[in-house]
Order: sequence, then structure tokens, then C-alpha cells
Amino acid sequence: MTDPRPLLTLAHSEDADDVFMWWPITGKLDPSRPGTAITPPVIDTGRFRFQSVPGDIQAFNQRAIDTGDLDITAVSMHCYTHIARRYALTRCGWSVGDDWGPKLVVPNHSSLTTADLRGQSIAVPGLQTTAFMVASLMLGPGTFEPIVVPFAQIIPAVLEGRAAAGVLIHERQLDFQRQGLRALADLGVWWKSHSGLPLPLGANVVRRDLDTRFGPGTMQEVSATLRRSIQHALAHRAEGLTYAARFAGGLAPEDLDRYIEIYVSPITVDCGSRGLEAVRTLLSRAAAAGLCPDPGTIDAV
Repeated sequence: MTDPRPLLTLAHSEDADDVFMWWPITGKLDPSRPGTAITPPVIDTGRFRFQSVPGDIQAFNQRAIDTGDLDITAVSMHCYTHIARRYALTRCGWSVGDDWGPKLVVPNHSSLTTADLRGQSIAVPGLQTTAFMVASLMLGPGTFEPIVVPFAQIIPAVLEGRAAAGVLIHERQLDFQRQGLRALADLGVWWKSHSGLPLPLGANVVRRDLDTRFGPGTMQEVSATLRRSIQHALAHRAEGLTYAARFAGGLAPEDLDRYIEIYVSPITVDCGSRGLEAVRTLLSRAAAAGLCPDPGTIDAV
């Protein structure tokens, strides 16, 4: 029997922390067939169904800017400044590094330091990513040549010499040293030393017109369902880790466990006042540096 409930699209990165958070409401996905659920949801999703749309974060950033057709989507926090009229932040589902973040890396044999990167090429996962924005704040806007590379290809780009350095996101933040790279800087550590705040890297957003399409309070309702998915995943951590390992790019079990601990944390369940303060501080400083539009009032549901 066909489920008559409206279907909402839920776009997310194909990395381990996102699939860990959303399997309770989308079902578990088949890694070989992106977007295909092989198990049903395990919690009550209310009056909506949720269709997983896995993909690259930069592609979702651009899609949110260009068409905004996805009902719920992961975006870089940087991207939010471009889409705030169409989308609202949810209070849950954020990727936040507290004294931890993307790594600026070079090959082990390289003698480069951060001071040497002026005028050099740096592989970045996208121009609307928070990683690129924070690297620009740290090194100076416009002082390096960004080369946009899909996040999974940044390590090869650096090792093969297509870029002098690279900014690593997702799981590669944990195992780059085993692949012949060394870190010049941790962007989360740099940001906290200059702000006293955690680094809000990514967020989930919902279309503001959900309230028009499905009735007042729908955005809040959907956000609450997303939060319950994360809470269920954390309460069934072992099951979630076993599933997420299929999307972790060969990350060692102990590294995967650490990765989930970092990026599916209490602030992921609810950003709270500290999370909102971190976003406002980061985006206002980036706007002042000419790296993004003024975000205006930042609200979350």
C-alpha cells in the first residue's frame, strides 16, 4: 500500500556523521546505490516521509543558491549568508568543531609554513564552504589561489602537486598523517584562539515556505523530527557506527568513533545560545572581511 504522506527531500553529505544522524528517519542507505534505502525508518516521522538525497556539500551549497528546490538540505555555514531569505537554520544537525576543525595540510616533504602560502595554490572543497572562508580569515582574504576540488580528491591533489596545500574536511581530518601529509594548522583551533568560540562548519536548513505549503508550525515540526532522529542515533550508537562505517572511506574504527564523537555532539542535538553566538560572530567577521554577504538577523527553528 502506497504511503499517502507528503515526501520531503533531505539532502546530506555522504560522509559518516550525516548518515549516522539520519538513518532513523530515512532508513539505512545502500552505499553502492546513493539514495536507495534498504531498511525502513525506525522512528515515527509524523505526517511526513523523508527521502534521503546524499551528495557533495559544495553541490548542495550551489543548489541551495541556484534553485533552492530541496526541502531540507545540509549546507556550509558560509552558504547560509546567500540563502537566508529562502531557508531557515534548524537548531539541530550542525557540524561544530570545538577546538577542532578542518586541517590545512602539505606533503611531509614540503618545507612550506603558513607564512609561505601567500600566492600559493590551495585545494579547497568549495568557495561557499566554511573551510575556505576560515582559511581565508586565517591567511588573509585573496592571499592565495583557491583550487576547488571535491573533498575526497583533496589529498591526491596535494600529494600529486596540483596544489601546494589543501584544506581537509570530513573524515580525512583524522587519517591524513597516514597518507603522507602533515598539518600546518587546525582551523578550529585557530578560530577558538581568536574568538573563544567553537567553529560552526555546517548546518541543516529548511525551506521557509514549508509553513505556507503545509500549515503554520511545519518548520518547527520538521526540525523536531530531525532532532529525534539524532537522539535515536546517539541512543543506538553501536548500530549507527556499524552502519556509518560503510560510508567512512576506510577510516579505522577508533577514528570513526572519534569522528562521530566530535561532530555528533550535544551542540548537534541543539545548537543553543553558544552555537548561535558562534555563527553570528563567524559570519559577521567574514562579512567585514568581504568574504560573504552580511547575514543580517540569524534565526533558527
